[in-house]
Amino acid sequence: MNKKISVLLLIILLGSFVFTTALIAQEAAQEVAQEGGSAIETLASTLFGKSLVKQFKDGGWAMWPLLALFIWGLGIGIWKLLVLVRGRINVDKFLEEIVPKIKDGDFKAAIEYVNSKKGSVANIIRAGLLKNDSGIEAMEKAMENAAVVEMSFLDRGFNELSTTITLAPMMGFLGTLLGMITAFDDIQNTEVVDAGVVAGGIKIALITSAAGLIIAIPIQFANNIFMTMVDSIVVDMQKATEKVIDTLTEK
Repeated sequence: MNKKISVLLLIILLGSFVFTTALIAQEAAQEVAQEGGSAIETLASTLFGKSLVKQFKDGGWAMWPLLALFIWGLGIGIWKLLVLVRGRINVDKFLEEIVPKIKDGDFKAAIEYVNSKKGSVANIIRAGLLKNDSGIEAMEKAMENAAVVEMSFLDRGFNELSTTITLAPMMGFLGTLLGMITAFDDIQNTEVVDAGVVAGGIKIALITSAAGLIIAIPIQFANNIFMTMVDSIVVDMQKATEKVIDTLTEK
């Protein structure tokens, strides 16, 4: 039930964001269309607003790899969130159902119940129960091997998120350097130097730096949340494994 509520809230939030953004950007999109903007620019203005699109264009070519990093990080983040939310179970309720079956020696019913569940905890316990004919040591070994596999699965996506977190500010800093180079070139090619001469290059520098941080900060925040969720699942895995082993030993 909790997972269904979480997914429903996520859908509602995303829907509200898209709807609100569309309403806010509608006027900007009409202005772009009246000015003869391209279809892509009009669509972008509709989704994100005319001001943001203008900032993107003013940031220069460095904004394109930053945009690619944002899409990459966002996609990995959404996938990771869905996997972790779907993979979590109520371990206490899970054990309440499966422990009595193990005590009674009804491994068939226990396996059927585990098969109805998803997630790392269920996968580990299933691996052990399938070895019930080979003794406790074989079951324990099977669960240990399954835990290694599940840990590898839970760690998937973190490297990609870390790459985005690292590269986004670096790419923003590269844009900063290019913007400053542009500013100094403008100074060199101008006899009379004023603020307007260097403003373009400095603007590029500031926009790319801000864009890199805007991408990296929320992804870093999400990455920390995902790590906390994985730690919670690992605790559940250990708790369930120890309880099942203790139940088998007490039989």
